[in-house]
Amino acid sequence: MSTAPAPALGRPITEPDPSSTKRANTRRRGLRTLGWALLFLLPSAIPLTAFTLVPMISSAWVSLHDWNLISPMEWVGLENYRELLADPRTWDVFANTATYILGYLPLVYIGGLGLALALNRAMAGIAFLRGAYFLPVVTSWVVVALVWQWLLSPSNGLVNTVLGAIGLPEPGWWTDPAWAMPSIILASVWKDLGFVMVILLAGLQALPQEVLEAARVDGAGAWRRFWHITLPLLSPSTFFVVVISLINGFQVFDQVNVMTGGGPAGASQVVVGQIYDLTFRYGRAGDASALSWLLFALVLVITAIQIRGQRRWVTYA
Repeated sequence: MSTAPAPALGRPITEPDPSSTKRANTRRRGLRTLGWALLFLLPSAIPLTAFTLVPMISSAWVSLHDWNLISPMEWVGLENYRELLADPRTWDVFANTATYILGYLPLVYIGGLGLALALNRAMAGIAFLRGAYFLPVVTSWVVVALVWQWLLSPSNGLVNTVLGAIGLPEPGWWTDPAWAMPSIILASVWKDLGFVMVILLAGLQALPQEVLEAARVDGAGAWRRFWHITLPLLSPSTFFVVVISLINGFQVFDQVNVMTGGGPAGASQVVVGQIYDLTFRYGRAGDASALSWLLFALVLVITAIQIRGQRRWVTYA
């Protein structure tokens, strides 16, 4: 009589799950890729942390203190913010900054678009012209501001000399409270036209020519093609230019500091200029840090609104 074999001792041998092995391999590859990415980002992450993130955190901490850069800091909480919001001068510098942006942004966009349209063609010397118009962008703001300060000098400036020669009134420009901000706007537009031109020129050269050609064949005139085809298809470049120019407008300082110093009588004082004065002229580093965070919050909100609103008017197709 035969007997059945005894069952094998120990745990049964099971085949590894292919799906779990695949997930483990994918996880290892992901970690390896992340490690390489962090390694390559390290040269940028170190200065970004040292010169951007750490100063931002430090300024937020300083904004909660009363500090004159010399004596020990004294905790005041949100008192600096309350004082700034109750101070009429704070609203004055924000109003001056808004005036600058409202004058600067339309002029720099329309002028840059006009240059881009004029230079978007094949002609002799086109590369030289594009470089010449872009040259002010890479020129130091101090140099540009000094040149425009001389051009707009009320006594012997070139602009007033020409205006007087043709019988037009000669404004006081940067020495007149009513003309100080227009003087800064003119200098800023002249310097930044080349930047806007390059961005919009790249957008124009990327437009699908078959669409424009089809509209031309259908009888659409130059104005209708520009208004109904070119501008909508150029909206991504326009969106980028508007966002960058708006942020730069809120941070305007160099030309104001060199041309007018915020004067005369505070007529051209802007937010960043007020931050500078509060820190180094009046020794109120806590108030200056608080004002910088108010400016940051305003720029952040306006940029977020622009990014959300782009769905209504920016065409990516």
